[in-house]
Amino acid sequence: MSKAQTRPAGKPKYRVEFVERTGLKRLEQGRGHAHLLMPLAGNENHVGVLYMGAYTVLAEAVAALPGISLLDVARHFPILKDIYVDFHKSAASDVTAEYRLSEETMADLLADLERKGSATYIAEFPMHDAGASMSPPAG
Repeated sequence: MSKAQTRPAGKPKYRVEFVERTGLKRLEQGRGHAHLLMPLAGNENHVGVLYMGAYTVLAEAVAALPGISLLDVARHFPILKDIYVDFHKSAASDVTAEYRLSEETMADLLADLERKGSATYIAEFPMHDAGASMSPPAG
């Protein structure tokens, strides 16, 4: 279950303890943007490659954080409606993913939130292992 904690700046921060236990790292995050790393260590399966569930957690987090960064979390909260990971190759290394909302999309999302109290976007992005891209866009 997500918990909201207050940061010194006053904006609550969403925490999901399950995600924290994966060791997911924020490489870069800002308004409408997230670049994350899922470590192999602790998330490998019985044959030494990244567990499929770790890809799913990475996909969910990198898709959700750009939207969360825009929210007034006292009034709105994120709900993931669907997720699809198009898996093509196992990774025997850490895996990264990055997603950025365009300025136009952010403006549309904020307008929808004010007008109707909800907003939706589709996030598609590749995931990369230590060597190269390993999957087409996830979304």
